[in-house]
Amino acid sequence: MKITRRDAFRAGAGLALAGSMAAPHVVRAQSKMKLDLSTVWPDGNFHTKNVKQFAEEVGKATGGGVEIVVHSGGSLGYKGPEHLNAVRDGLVPMADILNIQAVGDAPLLGVEGVPFLVGNADELKVLQKYARPEFDKIATKFNQTILYTVPWPTQYLHAKVKTDKLDGLKGQKIRVPDRQAGDMVNALGMVAVQIPWGETVPALASGAVVGVTTSSVSGVDGKFWEFLKVFYRTNHVWSSQIVTINNDTWKKISPAHQKAIQDTAAKLQPGFWKTADEADKASSARLVQGGMELIEVPAPMMKEMREKTVALEKAFVDRAGPIAADIIAKYKKELGRA
Repeated sequence: MKITRRDAFRAGAGLALAGSMAAPHVVRAQSKMKLDLSTVWPDGNFHTKNVKQFAEEVGKATGGGVEIVVHSGGSLGYKGPEHLNAVRDGLVPMADILNIQAVGDAPLLGVEGVPFLVGNADELKVLQKYARPEFDKIATKFNQTILYTVPWPTQYLHAKVKTDKLDGLKGQKIRVPDRQAGDMVNALGMVAVQIPWGETVPALASGAVVGVTTSSVSGVDGKFWEFLKVFYRTNHVWSSQIVTINNDTWKKISPAHQKAIQDTAAKLQPGFWKTADEADKASSARLVQGGMELIEVPAPMMKEMREKTVALEKAFVDRAGPIAADIIAKYKKELGRA
């Protein structure tokens, strides 16, 4: 019987041990650990660059005692929505997880994706101040530990049709990454098609979808200029990548190396957040260079978008429970919103 690479990882090949001793400066010596980290994003994506930098710095901080090997582009066979459970079950020891794609297992992870709840990175930091403790509890429930988080930048609606009225997009089939974004797109009169990133470009090429809600960064990853003509700066939702490690694996790492990994994550996270904004600006420019037109959504059109999606906040709270309501209430209070 032929054994695939994915079968090998299911059999436990995600954690390899080598016999070398840790570097002398490490407080407690331990055998070298090699940890595979899965991500669906390609090498050119800033999230992948971030996680590769993290892996390199962890290697230095542990004196070579912990080696993180980044597998980009979904090369281990896991789709984005599968990562939370793959890490839980130890099929892969580490992953870069898109929080909004895990809402089927943990609805609260979708709080950043409530339409128009968050307007910028500073507001997201306020929301995460209240949401992160609950995210950590969810991670524990799923047998993993969060090391750091990095947001996706401004979101756009990439499309073929140029219009200054919402009705001009009616009936357009739009790819969305998760249920909540799908509810928003449907509420706006378009037709949501929920598919993972790896199937998005083929869907555009075949005509299965004629638009995509995503960042400018992903637009560049997918060379959207080959299929689409415009991208609207809707800034409709936010979301974050969450880098986690399986807790059974984590327990095998010495306390000194655990501290080194956590300290490295804390040191790098602020810079990673800054790269999100820089990546958005550079990617927006690249989309324009490729032939797409950036459209600032007219005020009347944006007002209609907000009005038609206002009920989705309550729908989210109904799914995610009273903890979600409490997080949103504290967030809005700090920002001075009603």
